Amino acid sequence: MIDVVIADDHYLVREGTRQLLEASGEVRVSAAVADAEELLAAVDALDPDAVVVDIRMPPTHQLEGVLAARAIRATHPKVGVVVLSQHANSMYAFELFRDGTDGLAYLLKDRVGDLQQLLEALRRVIAGGSIIDPFVVQSLLNRQTSAADQLLEQLSAREREVLASMAAGASNAAIARELYLSPSAVAKHINAIFAKLGLSPAAEETHRRVAAVLAFLRAEVPGQ
Repeated sequence: MIDVVIADDHYLVREGTRQLLEASGEVRVSAAVADAEELLAAVDALDPDAVVVDIRMPPTHQLEGVLAARAIRATHPKVGVVVLSQHANSMYAFELFRDGTDGLAYLLKDRVGDLQQLLEALRRVIAGGSIIDPFVVQSLLNRQTSAADQLLEQLSAREREVLASMAAGASNAAIARELYLSPSAVAKHINAIFAKLGLSPAAEETHRRVAAVLAFLRAEVPGQ
């Protein structure tokens, strides 16, 4: 059983997520709270495997979920965090992953209705992995900022497809099946993406996939 704490200030969303997860038979929701302060207290008291947190909560309804995620990862590094947002905004994703990607996921709230994707996100963050919602990736790929365009122009159409699948958490084998490519072709495309985005070969392989997406995010933020 995966032990989870949920944080969302909307009662119906909070309870709906609880019921959905518990109905899977794989998750035990040990607490469901309404704000970041209650979330941090619950994590301290219950030490769950993971939390599912809304990005905007009281008192300001800005980035409380992101700030709570950072605090949890800093003080409870074994607790995975899935941040849910209504906004396919690359800036929000950048804020979440600014200090590291380990054990973090940024998903759109629509994913709550897709139980298997939400469960997969929980498993991945508990294992120390990371996910960015593919719709956020697509939003990023469609942006017309000059800094992003300079990077995007380096990637072929196929490499963009591979990048979107990578950011959605797909393995090389899954990408090969999805795009009808051989495993060796997928590996070649991924290495080309890393090279074109200037990602060091010395970086840990586990997180280079998300780092490829973050390269775009950082290109859009002055001073990063």
